[in-house]
Amino acid sequence: MIKIPTKVLVVDDEKDFVEMLSLRLKEMGEQVDAVYNGQDCLTKLEGNDIDVVILDIKMPGMDGIEALREIKRRFPMVEVIMLTGHGSAESAVEGMKLGAFDYLLKPADIDSLTEKVNGARKRKEEHEERIRKAEVRLLLRKVGEV
Repeated sequence: MIKIPTKVLVVDDEKDFVEMLSLRLKEMGEQVDAVYNGQDCLTKLEGNDIDVVILDIKMPGMDGIEALREIKRRFPMVEVIMLTGHGSAESAVEGMKLGAFDYLLKPADIDSLTEKVNGARKRKEEHEERIRKAEVRLLLRKVGEV
């Protein structure tokens, strides 16, 4: 079976962490881009078809919660996995209330991360399929009315 890579965007202000995580995800067969702040995340999402954003909560400038709000407002089909340190799990739960798929504590276990990325991609694909089916039903109704 051929694995279709998930298009992942890693967003974290810790450059070494981003490079390590990106490398591990690439080794797992994913297509990975990385940026180091919330504003660059939104810019990257503008011109790219991203499936899943892995988003750190604590960043200078636009933090992860603010970035999540904008992602869900402007790119509602993109799934987001929040990354948090041990002390800010409450923020991750807040992120889930705002539409994040799930969260992980840093340092993220690669098996858990892979599982969450796969789950987020599956949810995105299911949502897109429901939209396609609704569009077909709407089109069939319109054709039947003509």
